[in-house]
Amino acid sequence: MDASPALLTYLSEYSPIMLFLLASFAFGAGTLLVSYVAQPKYPEAEKLTTYECGSEPISDARMPFPVRYYIIAMLFVVFDVEVIFLYPWAVAFHEIGIIGLMEMMIFIGLFFVAYFYAWTKGALEWD
Repeated sequence: MDASPALLTYLSEYSPIMLFLLASFAFGAGTLLVSYVAQPKYPEAEKLTTYECGSEPISDARMPFPVRYYIIAMLFVVFDVEVIFLYPWAVAFHEIGIIGLMEMMIFIGLFFVAYFYAWTKGALEWD
């Protein structure tokens, strides 16, 4: 059973994508193979120890962190997302007019409400 010319034309449009995927997999596998073959294989006791700035580790690395670090990180992400929303608004300000200004004022107002809520709850205190 022969493939129709329309199907072959359709599939030939995807040949650059397939070629790119094949080349990227070949490059990844090739670099891993070359690094495995070319690396020196001299295991020493010093090389197999845990490296921590040249000194011996003194405690377990899996110690718990306070939840406060994660809360501050999440607040930092929220503040960054708010700033990211300001850039497209500033670029398109002439097209969106007064309605866009009112929407952004509501957005910034809600942001400040959340900011003051986090401040009053002590989420911004580092201690």
